[in-house]
Amino acid sequence: MTEVGDFKQEQRGVALAMASALAIAILVLGIVAMTNATAETFVARLRFAIRADLFVIVWLAAAIANVARLRFFSERDIAGSSAEAGSGKVRIAGAILQNTFEQVGLAIVAHLIVAATFPRSSALIVALVCLFAIGRLLFWAGYKRGAKGRAFGFALTFYPTVLALLASATAILFAWTV
Repeated sequence: MTEVGDFKQEQRGVALAMASALAIAILVLGIVAMTNATAETFVARLRFAIRADLFVIVWLAAAIANVARLRFFSERDIAGSSAEAGSGKVRIAGAILQNTFEQVGLAIVAHLIVAATFPRSSALIVALVCLFAIGRLLFWAGYKRGAKGRAFGFALTFYPTVLALLASATAILFAWTV
């Protein structure tokens, strides 16, 4: 981007994508939260969350495998990241891996907190995992198109996790004040 106008246009595109993803996350999680699910034991909820998070961890494994695959088939990159600056493809894959690692760590902790906080959390955790997976797919697919191209996927991965943490914190604070 060479001009201020291009930068402002990119910012508007990012803001629109982020706001759209936030609206979708609120809508989906709100609908799921209103369902009349059966309460489960604490252990059953944690077991469910851990099992559901297999589908979150798969995204981390895929991102790691993608970097390894790209390095294996590149003469420039096969020695690893400490040898020299990586090729463009490996740098992009590394950036996707780094972001995915950050998102996975936050999401798994959030899902466990949700399971520990809400007696009827299974449907909510399924929704969180599904939004995570769709978000990662869109982030990965849009990464090459710049900030505007990856913003919706990033936000659809990030905002549901943050909303889950905020809902859990609110529920915990409310329980302490009652």
